[in-house]
Amino acid sequence: MTETPTPAERARTIATRGGKATLMPSAEGLADAGKVVPLTHHVHADGVASVLIAQSNPFVQAVWSAPRGELAAMLELADTAPVPLREPVRGLLWFTGWVRALSDDEARRAAVMVAEERPDPRLLDVGHGATMLQLIPASMVLADAEGTHSLRLEDFTSAAPDPFCAYEADWLRHLELAHTDVVSLLGRHLPDELRGGHIRPLGLDRFGLRLRVEASDADHDVRLAFEHPVTTTTELANELRRLVGCPFLAETRKHH
Repeated sequence: MTETPTPAERARTIATRGGKATLMPSAEGLADAGKVVPLTHHVHADGVASVLIAQSNPFVQAVWSAPRGELAAMLELADTAPVPLREPVRGLLWFTGWVRALSDDEARRAAVMVAEERPDPRLLDVGHGATMLQLIPASMVLADAEGTHSLRLEDFTSAAPDPFCAYEADWLRHLELAHTDVVSLLGRHLPDELRGGHIRPLGLDRFGLRLRVEASDADHDVRLAFEHPVTTTTELANELRRLVGCPFLAETRKHH
């Protein structure tokens, strides 16, 4: 069986990348609020999510008016492919829990913590047209190409994001735009029935490279596994040369 990152590792990677966030409050008197798109957001290492929301949004007042200053809600993070695909969402991560209001001092401290890991000029608007709220998770669910998984908070917090998640997007975009020849060569690993479709780079992790084949009938995802898990850019480059079929790498291995 092809080795892949664990569900907790994949969830931690999605949270680290950020992705598109949507906050879906409970239905208690929030018909006017509907889905809330934060101005910015960040999931901390302990699973708590800080969400910056415009003060004019009805959800903000609902949280402040709620008993104990808390409302049940779900935060959805969408992991979107960095290249334009027909079906761009690679995975969804849902945090269900309680959104709580913060005091002015708590909000400023939260903004500073977020800025240290995910700088964003909109954080300067805390208290000036924007409100910082926090979601305390009670449960997490991941849905992606590997299946749907319910996650324990302790598994999420103890997992590490993939070592290449910080620059996966730039690398895949570069591969798509500047190295179409390399992408074509990777097609030699595809099953016969998928050859002839439009091959696109879909994802990268320490265990392998994922391709999306956009065929006339449907989209198909294929994982090209590395011989060994990689943690450095040198190891990654060697594995990619092997997948492409680089003759120089084969000759080097023969001499060693």
